[in-house]
Amino acid sequence: MIKSLKVALAAGAVLFGAHTALQAAGHQVVEEIKFLIPGGAGGGWDGTARGTGEALTKAGLVGSASYENMSGGGGGKAIAHIIEANDENTLMVNSTPIVIRSLTGVFPQSFRDLTPIAGTVGDYGAIVVNKDSDIQNLAGLVEAYEADPTKVAVGGGSVAGGMDHLIAALVMKNAGADATKVKYIPYDAGGKAMAGLLSGEIRGLATGFGEAIALARQGEVRILCVTSTERNDAMAEVPTCNEAGSTGTEFVNWRGFFGAPGMSDEKKAAYIDAFQKMYETPEWVTVRDRNGWVDIYNPDADFVKFLEAQEEQIGSLMKELGFL
Repeated sequence: MIKSLKVALAAGAVLFGAHTALQAAGHQVVEEIKFLIPGGAGGGWDGTARGTGEALTKAGLVGSASYENMSGGGGGKAIAHIIEANDENTLMVNSTPIVIRSLTGVFPQSFRDLTPIAGTVGDYGAIVVNKDSDIQNLAGLVEAYEADPTKVAVGGGSVAGGMDHLIAALVMKNAGADATKVKYIPYDAGGKAMAGLLSGEIRGLATGFGEAIALARQGEVRILCVTSTERNDAMAEVPTCNEAGSTGTEFVNWRGFFGAPGMSDEKKAAYIDAFQKMYETPEWVTVRDRNGWVDIYNPDADFVKFLEAQEEQIGSLMKELGFL
């Protein structure tokens, strides 16, 4: 009797294990993703790729994820690499700068030379100062800027005329200051720009809200405002730039993923499926809320339409500010 029971339990365990393995295999949508990051460690692209990879793998939607940082050419080096390598297992993270830098001719390619997979998150811009700064709010920054713009260097993790420069200029313009006089200091990725702020190389920093949250929570920096229409629950004490005196300022930097040109429809569909299912997982909610991101999901053709509309919108704004 006991022997029969042991045999039955053993058989049940084998069947249960096999059933669990089948469930796991069915849950996995993509075997591996090699994330290509066009900037250095610590920036918004880096955080987005690693956070997305974390959520996808922990949720079991992707078998494994690896990461390669490839700085250079304002992101152009990574774009050229993904086109040349033509590896269907590689996805490059990018964001609004792919539109801006194409418009300004920083690199010859555009999103049209890649396979747009999906826009996945949005990260609002933020204006940040060192915790020891005598500038306590946006009004104080604008006052110092208007007194002498050459003494108020504002840094960012993008090239001159790039997204962070655009955020700083937009905030100043809507606060009534001359946006064309912004003394902008470019760094290679947000992590280096933040280091420049902490060391005193720059007085202010234009960056992604998600990139600033961790250091703000640690008391290392002070976020003067965020470029959203409403306060973000991740740090509800931070005012919107509109509330802080930059009237009507709203700017959201989408982040998303691109594959190599000529990617098969089957592979593209698998990636889109994985991203769509990711939003329903607690692993994603943890990553998203930790970074203060908002869900912006634009897959495939919707992503292309979104990019075309942003290209037109940003082109008009950059001409107004004198960047084009």
